Amino acid sequence: MPELHETLKAALQDAETGWNMGSFGAIAEFHHVASDLAPIAKEGLEQFTDRGGIRIEHLEGVRPVAYETLSPKPHRWSQAVALCLPEVEAAMSRRTVLTDLGPDEGAIREEDRAAHLFDMGLAQPQVDFCIRTADPDLIALLQAEVGRSLFEQDNPAMGAILKAHPHRVALTRIGRVEVYQMIGGPDTGGKSPEGPHTHVLPKLLRAERTHSANTPIPEGWVPCGYMHPENPVIGRLGEDKALNRAAYDAFQTLLGAWGAEQYMEGKAALTRCIERSVPAEDAIEPGTREGRSGWRNALRQMRVVQGKNALLETYVARFDRDGAFADEENPGH
Repeated sequence: MPELHETLKAALQDAETGWNMGSFGAIAEFHHVASDLAPIAKEGLEQFTDRGGIRIEHLEGVRPVAYETLSPKPHRWSQAVALCLPEVEAAMSRRTVLTDLGPDEGAIREEDRAAHLFDMGLAQPQVDFCIRTADPDLIALLQAEVGRSLFEQDNPAMGAILKAHPHRVALTRIGRVEVYQMIGGPDTGGKSPEGPHTHVLPKLLRAERTHSANTPIPEGWVPCGYMHPENPVIGRLGEDKALNRAAYDAFQTLLGAWGAEQYMEGKAALTRCIERSVPAEDAIEPGTREGRSGWRNALRQMRVVQGKNALLETYVARFDRDGAFADEENPGH
């Protein structure tokens, strides 16, 4: 069984591992960029670059949930480890209006600890989504709008935030992610910058969900953060890449220890069918959604890891033709 603290410690020193904290609709991501300095060991569970940073402060009671999700592209799959707390323990402030929190004394970098922190008032269950600034003009403008929703039509605060590009800080019960780069929008050509960035999507916020339906979080638990170990077939910029077998094997170890039971049973059932040369027309896929996802991802992974063969292709034709059974909803990050 992998030890959680040591697994996270090692991952924080791996430039290929990505991280995020947030909710369904408000998320802050931390990634290394190829031109960044290589990560170095820190005293605690933290890492930062000139673009952003992450610090994991509390692991007591955290339950890791490793999972894979189907991709719309049948030669791919996504993977992550969700760091979960019981719903009550994960709960944050759920403020509904812009709130002045004062100097950010808990900032990852010392030079940011005198800057002003404002809760944006997004009312999310497991994250207080904030902005941080040392700009006196922006501080004064935001302080004048404290107590109001950022989404009121005549509130100038949101426009000022988008123009000034302050730091974004996602606070959870397990730690924080900070983003120092510009907010994706007109000033960035309509795209999020490479590396650390944030997404605040009002349409998803209105769903009032803690996570995507495709993420197999046990009932009563809430994901407070995610670790994204190197994907064995997808590069940092979302491009296809040749299989990295070491990355594949490493995540399968985490999945075996921390994966959902029904998903793992689905993978095992498909593997048994192939090993026993059961004809596709005689194979019976699992009856649960998670089990079927495991079944199909195991099939996809066999084609990539072992190579295509006649038997596998008959299974693809019956169970995963053209990726038609891929989850329609983007699982997020």
